[in-house]
Amino acid sequence: MYTLDDAQRLDIGEVHDLYRRHVNKSQVSLMTSFGFGRELVDHAEGPYLTLTDGRRVLDLTGGVGVLNHGHNHPRILAVRERFAREKRMEVHKTYFSPYLAALSANLAEVLPGDLTMSFLPNSGAEAVEGAVKLAYKYHNGRRGTVLRADCAFHGKLLGSGGLTGQSQFPFPTIPGIGTFRYGDLDSVRAAVAAHPGDVYALLIEPFSASTVQQCSEEFLRGLRELCTRHDIVLIFDEIYSGWGKTGSLFHFMRYEGLVPDILTTSKSFGGGKSSVSAYIAREPVLRRAYDNLGDALLQSTSTTYYGFGEECATALEAVNIAVEDDYPARARALGAVLGPGLNALAREYPDAIGRVTGAGALWGVFVDGGPRLLDLVARLAPGGLARDPRFKTKLVTCAVINALYEDHDIYAYYTLNGLNPLVLGPSLVTPPTEAKRAVEALGEVLDLGLTRLVTRFIKQKVRSQW
Repeated sequence: MYTLDDAQRLDIGEVHDLYRRHVNKSQVSLMTSFGFGRELVDHAEGPYLTLTDGRRVLDLTGGVGVLNHGHNHPRILAVRERFAREKRMEVHKTYFSPYLAALSANLAEVLPGDLTMSFLPNSGAEAVEGAVKLAYKYHNGRRGTVLRADCAFHGKLLGSGGLTGQSQFPFPTIPGIGTFRYGDLDSVRAAVAAHPGDVYALLIEPFSASTVQQCSEEFLRGLRELCTRHDIVLIFDEIYSGWGKTGSLFHFMRYEGLVPDILTTSKSFGGGKSSVSAYIAREPVLRRAYDNLGDALLQSTSTTYYGFGEECATALEAVNIAVEDDYPARARALGAVLGPGLNALAREYPDAIGRVTGAGALWGVFVDGGPRLLDLVARLAPGGLARDPRFKTKLVTCAVINALYEDHDIYAYYTLNGLNPLVLGPSLVTPPTEAKRAVEALGEVLDLGLTRLVTRFIKQKVRSQW
């Protein structure tokens, strides 16, 4: 049996071998295409990773939404260390938790309107399924249709996977899922009209992090009016965009008076250390569904435990940090650098960048073009890659990401949903000067030319298989 000391002494070759034998060998094949797949991290702090060879890397992935607070925020570490040192009770279903109670109260304090009733599962997908389940119970099972956007990403469980708009495999899911076009109010009206009196919930991401696009104020207010008129439970999924990421505490809160019936959150809600999520409902919605002796325990989305003590204590501190340190303002400061800088690159390199979209500290660069030789490469690609219409775009984008990492010690990523943009989503503890450096580094990478970048990337991929 391996000990913790044994694990920390493993080199990259040994880690790859264990992944191949006990995790997924195809994952090793995919990730070793990149420089970061061939190296190990020794430690991390704030927006930086320090590798085992001593290199310092600027992490602009933001943990794919998890790390608004950066890596190992000192206040988060202190809370968790105190909880363990004082031997506080972690879980017990029949004792009340002061941590869960305080966290729920704080959520009610920072959210608008009567979004005051919380439930605290373990993951974002659970929060989504709990919200949809609540909406179904609100209508007491008399309605059977739930609507979601065509580009939605709500998780990978069977239920949340069906509610995700771009599934890659036809898993079974919950019944009655209907679809509308993101941002198109007429499409929503048509979807509601196609199921008269049968829609129990409408699920939407006000900011779609996986496609880096956002709903207009007119669209969101139109949804609110439509759902109110038809007594449809309106659910805003802000699992990624919450806690300041796009420049307001939650993206929808930039529009005064706009309140969903249920809000979901996770990712940075746990301060980068805790696997915790929440759905927060308007008081009349939750009380009608579950606030009676017969149904009080039906709202659980977890079979055993939820709202773990240390997880809630961590989230309690994470929320206080986000409010006290004004994370929305920090996101706006980063956006004031990234937005103009990336759009300037799009004008300078029109053959490489199709467009730039984003808000606050979450931006997508849609890499376009690439050598014509890639059309042949795409047709001859192994396995199912040749059937992927986005293969060429993904390859070019990956080549840019890899060059940023290897040449400039900057770690970025691209989304697997939508049009696969390169994403810069820095932690909110990242200095704006580092955002400026990232923009300059991307310009230097694009100066090399897409043909050269892709050729180098393919050669490295071939060498990594030897």
